[in-house]
Amino acid sequence: MLESALAPYRRIFTRATALFSLTGLVARLPISMVGLGIVLLAEHETGSYAFAGAVSAVALVANAALAVVQGRMLDRLGQSRVLPLLITVWGIGLAGGMWSLMADWPTWTTFVLAAVAGASLPSVGTCVRARWSHCLTDEPAALHTAFSFEAVADEAVFLLGPIIVTTLATAVHPAAGLTAALAFGLGGTYVFAAMRSTEPPVQARTDGRPAAAMPWATIAPLTLLTLALGVLFGAAEVATVAFAEEEGHQGAAGFLLALWAFGSLVAGLVSGAISWRRGPLVRLRWGALGMVAAMAPLALVPSIPVMCVVLLLGGFAISPTLIAAMSLAEGVLPTARLTEGMMLLQTGVALGLAPGAALAGIVIDDAGASPAYLVSLGGGLLALGAALATRVPASVRSHDEVAAADGVERNLA
Repeated sequence: MLESALAPYRRIFTRATALFSLTGLVARLPISMVGLGIVLLAEHETGSYAFAGAVSAVALVANAALAVVQGRMLDRLGQSRVLPLLITVWGIGLAGGMWSLMADWPTWTTFVLAAVAGASLPSVGTCVRARWSHCLTDEPAALHTAFSFEAVADEAVFLLGPIIVTTLATAVHPAAGLTAALAFGLGGTYVFAAMRSTEPPVQARTDGRPAAAMPWATIAPLTLLTLALGVLFGAAEVATVAFAEEEGHQGAAGFLLALWAFGSLVAGLVSGAISWRRGPLVRLRWGALGMVAAMAPLALVPSIPVMCVVLLLGGFAISPTLIAAMSLAEGVLPTARLTEGMMLLQTGVALGLAPGAALAGIVIDDAGASPAYLVSLGGGLLALGAALATRVPASVRSHDEVAAADGVERNLA
């Protein structure tokens, strides 16, 4: 059973070209480390959580604002040319921001450098998915497995990153966590960009023709869906911390959130090992419905042991939903706008996190932790509505349909 379940992953990782995925795993660790690392360092140097949160928020907003521009540059100029430039600017901005805090520079310099770092942090996960799409363009089943693995990799990043940055910042030095993020980001991205054999071809336009049209009927609702999931994630994280504190076990919050992420990780691995009969649009809608079902009981959970079970089971809906969204986007996006389109989906999640956390915080202050989970439920309902509104052009066949057609042709042969 285990052997057959791992077979799809073994097939894609027996290729020498798959090394880019493992390198990309290291390169994207800063995504889950920088925000928390900034908060820990800024609070240590200034004593203000409000200031620390504001600096982190500036970096997040700047990253979201420039994400689509980054995607367009990557498509038109190529990863090997754009990524080294972006990560170098990011390194300078983050290192300068750290120094501005420790050297007591004027406050505005910290905000400016945080904005520079946020705007230039590349979405390596999107670049990795673009490479898989390029390398497995004629192997739809293998591409589904690759996207499933990347969803698992994302969960691993968000499990490991906060642990690494918190441990280093509290046990070694307040700046040690961000220093590690710098090392992972710079080293991993430079190596990743140097792997040019798997890089998607540059899609520069030199003949004056307009760019390929963005399939907004699919991409717009998918972006709304990921934004709604960001709201769900941000609210659930804050509500879980408050819930653990109300139960008298604040330290249990990290364990509860880790269980939630672990459930998603397991679901992602299982999803990648299955040959689905249904296309990604159907799976997206079922996944969004699963997210609603997972959020519905959280406001009624009476204790931490019960919350452990509910969050673990609820995590099973996360990865399959995101995998289906990415697969659907990859299937409809023109090659010339692949990275740009996928960046929109990644940006949606990032944009939703802050308002989700803020709304949950307001509810917690007024009514307590349990009612704050209703913000997550609202995010789930919005995601379900977006999934139901998603439309796929009739001329586009899903990877599942292509794979089924290939199987019929092989049987006839």
